[in-house]
Amino acid sequence: MDYDYLIKFLALGDSGAGKTSFLYQYTDGTFNNRFISTVGIDFREKRLVYRSQGHSQRVHLQLWDTAGQERYRSLTTAFYRDAMGFLLLFDLTNEQSFLEVRNWLDQLRDAHHTHAYCEDPDVVLCGNKCDLEDKRIISEQRAKETAEKYGLLYLETSAATGQNVSRAVEMLLDRVMRRMEMAVDCAMLPGRHGGPKPGAQEANVILHPPHSTCGSC
Repeated sequence: MDYDYLIKFLALGDSGAGKTSFLYQYTDGTFNNRFISTVGIDFREKRLVYRSQGHSQRVHLQLWDTAGQERYRSLTTAFYRDAMGFLLLFDLTNEQSFLEVRNWLDQLRDAHHTHAYCEDPDVVLCGNKCDLEDKRIISEQRAKETAEKYGLLYLETSAATGQNVSRAVEMLLDRVMRRMEMAVDCAMLPGRHGGPKPGAQEANVILHPPHSTCGSC
């Protein structure tokens, strides 16, 4: 077998929050400052080795990129079922993008019965575009308070510089893998075993418990 687990993450957030750029930065280490709105849904892939407590597991990671526009919401929810974790992004320079965090969480939790993985999936909240400090509208403290209110991990990220991008994905993966390790009935878990698609990247990642749930830029 070429990998032990197929893990699917879904990136959520309003259009323009930087989801596509975030995922490209994570998988390819590149950034394109031209804004092209995602139509429907797309995904990126990366292979890595997850190490925890002396054990190594090969992970094939699929990161699904969703359209943030309202007209695509029904399509986005159709992909909730197989997602095992969520990256919820908002734009630190856009008030409305931040206010919509609650609506995204409500939509996610209202659809909890569609999740094949669990009824309370792991979510990492990402305040994106932290490199644009002179245009910042949402303070770090305000974002932290929202994250604490909903029981989320929070990081400030930049798809442009790569700040905390990998860390956000790794924190989410660590949460998911720990939850899977504690699961009693492995038959209920989706996506174990299989072969990777051509062109998928591979990396070695050693994850450690984060010192803080919030990053700084």
